[in-house]
Amino acid sequence: MSPTELAQYLSGLIEHRIQIATMLWGPPGVGKSSIVAQTARKYGLGFIDLRLSQLAPTDLRGLPVPLDGVSRWYPPEFLPREGEGILFLDELNMAPPTMQGMAQQLILDRKVGSYELPEGWFVWAAGNRKEDRAAVFDMPAPLANRFIHLEVAPNYESFKAYGLQAGIDERILAFLAFRPALLHQMDAKSPAWPSPRSWEMASHLLRAGLDIAPVVGEAAAAELAAYEQVYRVLPELGEILHGQASPPFPEEPSARYALTMGLAFHAESARQALNAFRWMVEVAPTEWVQLLVSDLYTRLKQHGVGEFALLIHEEPRLRAYLEDYRELVLG
Repeated sequence: MSPTELAQYLSGLIEHRIQIATMLWGPPGVGKSSIVAQTARKYGLGFIDLRLSQLAPTDLRGLPVPLDGVSRWYPPEFLPREGEGILFLDELNMAPPTMQGMAQQLILDRKVGSYELPEGWFVWAAGNRKEDRAAVFDMPAPLANRFIHLEVAPNYESFKAYGLQAGIDERILAFLAFRPALLHQMDAKSPAWPSPRSWEMASHLLRAGLDIAPVVGEAAAAELAAYEQVYRVLPELGEILHGQASPPFPEEPSARYALTMGLAFHAESARQALNAFRWMVEVAPTEWVQLLVSDLYTRLKQHGVGEFALLIHEEPRLRAYLEDYRELVLG
């Protein structure tokens, strides 16, 4: 499933209070842990991220302390005592078998030693697959059989939706629309390779004028640098967004991606979004208008799209497009 579909599935588990232990599988850098953290924030839940590969069995079970001639296990302070939340066991299958065995009791019975997980907490875990060249151990069959198993794969549309709201550099989003195969491309010969996680890091470096090759690799960085040349010949975005110019739509596909993404990224208000939409209707093929509407909706969603929809209704020429995107625009 895509990251967006994963987020929707996890939301369903919370909304229906399904506390079956859940295991997320996927390649490194695809965003498994960040999706879990975002889900916790969305529902106002506590969030505890444990890297089991960095713990010893006694770290989880606690230490034995003699009391009245009997050893009692004092649980670790990082396990929750109250409230509601998500206990996230990251890198589960990177932990050695002894550690997985200790975690098994917590996952299956919601207790370990004298500790018992509060009723309002979900237990989710994540791990990489062997084909991802990760140093993982086999998961015991009894443990695997108690999980809901969800496998997530890189997906450009999910990354774009996240990037438009998170402010990832538009050049990266437009470039990956043109070269989606470079969203996630592991390289066995280099420690730096493109992934959704590394592209987000690259966004910060790019804006600072720093080389992005150390996070996405030389090949991907070189392709992005070549793509950046497209931006030098784009029409002035500000004039289009303010309704002050109507230049022709570019012929080159790479420039079309760059321009469409740039308008969606820089539209800070419903009025600017309307100006961009109006211009695209006048000069661009239908598929590019549809792409812009989709991206504008994602961009404006956090501020509300009601005003944008109302402005469109005031323009008869745009109503036909609105009909095709009624669900998308009106949410």
